[in-house]
Amino acid sequence: MAHPDFDNSFVRELQGFYVEWKGAQVPDPNVLRLNRPLADELGLDADYLETREGAEELVGMRIPDGGSSVAMAYAGHQFGGFSPQLGDGRALLIGEFLDTNGNRRDLHLKGSGKTPFSRGGDGKAVLGPVLREYLMGEAMHALGIPTTRALAASTTGEPVLRQNGPEQGAVLARVAASHLRVGTFQFFAARGDHARVKQLADYAIARHYPDIEGAENRYLELFRQVQARQAALIAQWVHVGFVHGVMNTDNMTISGETIDYGPCAFIDAYSPDAVFSSIDRQGRYAFGNQPNLAQWNLARFAETLVLLINPDDQDAAIAELMQVLEEFPALYQQHWLDGMRKKLGLFTARDEDLDLANDLHSLMQGAGSDYTRTFRALSRVAGGDASALDGIVIAEGTADWSSRYLHRLSHDEDNFARPDAMDAVNPIYIPRNHKVEEALSAASDGDMAPFDTLLQVLSDPFREQDGAEAFALPAPDGFGPYTTFCGT
Repeated sequence: MAHPDFDNSFVRELQGFYVEWKGAQVPDPNVLRLNRPLADELGLDADYLETREGAEELVGMRIPDGGSSVAMAYAGHQFGGFSPQLGDGRALLIGEFLDTNGNRRDLHLKGSGKTPFSRGGDGKAVLGPVLREYLMGEAMHALGIPTTRALAASTTGEPVLRQNGPEQGAVLARVAASHLRVGTFQFFAARGDHARVKQLADYAIARHYPDIEGAENRYLELFRQVQARQAALIAQWVHVGFVHGVMNTDNMTISGETIDYGPCAFIDAYSPDAVFSSIDRQGRYAFGNQPNLAQWNLARFAETLVLLINPDDQDAAIAELMQVLEEFPALYQQHWLDGMRKKLGLFTARDEDLDLANDLHSLMQGAGSDYTRTFRALSRVAGGDASALDGIVIAEGTADWSSRYLHRLSHDEDNFARPDAMDAVNPIYIPRNHKVEEALSAASDGDMAPFDTLLQVLSDPFREQDGAEAFALPAPDGFGPYTTFCGT
């Protein structure tokens, strides 16, 4: 890719964990959008990537010099049911390299054609879901949340048949700290191949948690570290109103990054029961259930590690893992409360803070208040504008809550920087669902301007931008219930 020095450790060290495969040949590859700042960070030649040769590499029809081209094996629990073989059914790992900061990054393609893991699918992707993942990943990055990121969205020049007819084919090139998943461990554990589970665990430790190499029980410590990252990640999702929508075990990374933005969405009105995915009919992955599902997924991860923890006494190993797993609710709540204190502008910790935060959420839920606008308005309340919540949280008890809140602030030292500190963690702009749909609909008709504008606004979510007022508003009344789809 004019060209990083690839160092494909996954392919080199984990033979048997993938299938060598080449991307499909497509008629007219074209880089529709290139993330130039990310390309610079990765040490890639952005000008080259926008050439015909670069486009061929970004859709998978040509392997870059030094790259790999493999479909990774993994299993997964999907909506609670276990599938022993999933894998990259429409994706390829193109290789790894060190970015300009010395961090190892995967380059991965999504939508590059059939693989041995396709399970009857066509292996393709279409433009709308590719642009959605591009947009969402960059928005999450700007919000400071660990995430995979889009390097490029490319069209293929071929129609791809979907439920509503043919759509424009596309490929997403994305970058991640790695694509190791809970499901990767499950693939080999389900086959009783514990030697490979150990090999994978050793690789994950070396790549993501080198500080625990010398731990007394490194595999138990691996579980503890992955759990810690996931607790922090899910709390960050909840702080900004993000609903992943498909928290299967194959979508939980060992690195602690957000991955796979299929049916995801952001809430407008606060509701723990918010569900957007068309296939989540039971609300398994509802907004407020995400911490519970993270712990459930971690339990499935723990199951794969039992024989590594104590091969001679599985009961003892299970007890050790359960002891760690049972720490998750308190760990998550601490991350959530720490973040809430920042969102509320509380610089010290007091016992009353949990009730204060929970009571605000109860008010928002009862009033159907906009989650993002409510928290953004609090910096004005903290700055002395008692009317800042008027028209946003319209509920009996709001005035009493505001009085309690101001009384709580009085226990901290006066800090004139408080409103600015609050505005630095409470965004003005999130990917509002109606704005996302406007951008994707226009892109399907060949107009990328709304997408580009929305992407630009979301790249700076905490600072008020001239002319961007509409991007801070919830959906208009006529928008109706919002439903998302996996886009496979």
